[in-house]
Amino acid sequence: MIVTIHQPEHLPWIGFFDKLRRADAMVLLDTTQFAKDDFQNRNRIKTEQGVAWLTVPVYKRGRSQQEILEVEICHDRKWPNRCWSLMEQGYRDAPHFALHRDFFRELYRTPWLRLVDLNVAIIRYLAEQLGTGARLILASELGIRERGATEVNHAIAEALGADVYLSGRQGLEYLDEKPFAESGIRVVYQDFQHPVYPQRWGEFAPNLSCVDLLFNCGAESLERIRQANPAGAEERRAAPA
Repeated sequence: MIVTIHQPEHLPWIGFFDKLRRADAMVLLDTTQFAKDDFQNRNRIKTEQGVAWLTVPVYKRGRSQQEILEVEICHDRKWPNRCWSLMEQGYRDAPHFALHRDFFRELYRTPWLRLVDLNVAIIRYLAEQLGTGARLILASELGIRERGATEVNHAIAEALGADVYLSGRQGLEYLDEKPFAESGIRVVYQDFQHPVYPQRWGEFAPNLSCVDLLFNCGAESLERIRQANPAGAEERRAAPA
């Protein structure tokens, strides 16, 4: 069983779904500390005016240590109208936007209270539309409270009975593979290559939200990811002795 872990980002980028398609289960790490000005409450799309941020305002003052699952959406701004307007303007003529218009229009009409609920709703929808197939699990449902990066990732992989743990590439910088090896869990690292695909509004812009790929390529989206990232393309490194 291949297990991977990722924070529940907002409108995640394509690399997130490459990890998801390679795994049997992805744990959405909602028990880690919320990172200000990261991708947990914002992401980028492409419009006629160029790359634009879609941002969900959240309460941060006096809450510097809050976990992602505790983050509340701030409703003293008109962010849903702005986000929907930018998305519709950017993609209303994209080949496959009409298939997803109702979902996103209703998404921005819903009075969300917690950021994690909004993000998970988007992630589940995109995973279904892409056809990734992996099971999605919230870390808060597992009751694991370890704090170090290696400790929590190992505890999750072990709890789910993983024989392979798929880490992001940045794991090469911080992950201690020894506990995994002692538990019989092989560690592999994602080596993501960004696909180039038909995109509106001029020169190709990488690293956008996955909705850009979905709205432009529709049912071919997952195959575009596969072609750029064939099976077995993960980096491998032996656990230290």
